[in-house]
Parts: sequence; structure tokens; C-alpha cells
Amino acid sequence: MLVEETVVTDAALPVSVFRDHLRLGTGFAEDGLQDGLLTGCLRAALASIEAQTGKVLLARQFSVTVTEAPRGAVYDFGVAPVSAVTALVQIDANGAETALDPAGYRLVQDAHAPRLAPHPDVPHRGVVKITFEAGLGATWAALPGDLAQAVLMLAAHFYETRTASGAGAVEPLPYGVNALIARHKRLRLTAGRKWS
Repeated sequence: MLVEETVVTDAALPVSVFRDHLRLGTGFAEDGLQDGLLTGCLRAALASIEAQTGKVLLARQFSVTVTEAPRGAVYDFGVAPVSAVTALVQIDANGAETALDPAGYRLVQDAHAPRLAPHPDVPHRGVVKITFEAGLGATWAALPGDLAQAVLMLAAHFYETRTASGAGAVEPLPYGVNALIARHKRLRLTAGRKWS
């Protein structure tokens, strides 16, 4: 299970850029009244684009707990890009932790499917916890232009349809958003197993 250990702060979200994108008025005493709504729309759009592409946009720390792995297997993180593995810990059935030497494994960089190789044995009835850092950029300005624009467009869509209701059908992403993120999506040529 992938766990987000650190979160994107409100300060890292481009609220003023989004306000300009929506062409909201400025220079009034009420300028900040919608900031909570704008932040919520940006967070929802960011999460949706990350889910669609498998890319972590704004850098943060994650952990994943693995319960089984064939000997000598390679672990596919499932998100990209991974910049560093910060900890690898074996946890036995009694909860005792053993930090593993970084010299015993390596991060295999890949734009779509970074991997850890080789993965250490999982203790009997235990787990292996991998902590790592992932993200395309530490700040909004560091993101590729197409992904940043896709987030703004989708956030605007959420903002404009925030009071809409339907019969439960899930609306697909707007066409423009799909076009912008298409090149960042990962092609899945296997049955989706994380071990190879």
C-alpha cells in the first residue's frame, strides 16, 4: 500500500495563478474569500492528474509496505519519477526493524516505471517498508508546462461545475486535459504485476 508521508502544502499551490486563470476580479477587500474553494479545486485536480498519469507532480515523500517478493525480484514503485530511496527496512513478525545497507540495492531510474533492484527478501510473516522521494518538481514553476496547464484547466472545470449534480454517471476528463496529459501516461504492456 502506497502512503503519502508528506503532503503538498497550501503555500505550494498556485492559488494566485489559478485566480488569474479564472479571470476573477482583484483589488477588492474580498479577494481572499474564495481561496479555500480555489485550493480545494487545485488539490482535486492535482490528485486526478497524478492518478491518470502515474506521475507525482509536486515532490513529496512516500512509503510502501511490501508483504511478498520473489528472491532477486525488481520492485516497480507504481509512481514516477522517484528521485531517491531514503530508507529500506525489514520488519519481522515481532515488529523488530532492520535497516538495510543502501549498498545492497539500487534505484533504476525510468521516466515511467522506476524500479528498486534487487529487492531484499521479505521476512517470514514480516514486511519490507520502502521510503522514497518522488516528484517532477519541488515548486509549481518547476512542472512541465503541459501538466501545469492541465491541472489549471481541470481545477477550473471543478470550480465551474461545483454545484452540478447528475444521476451518478462519472464524467470523463475534459478533452483538452486528456490531450495535455496523453504523453505522460504510462503504457501498460503487462498484466500490471509490480514484480518482474
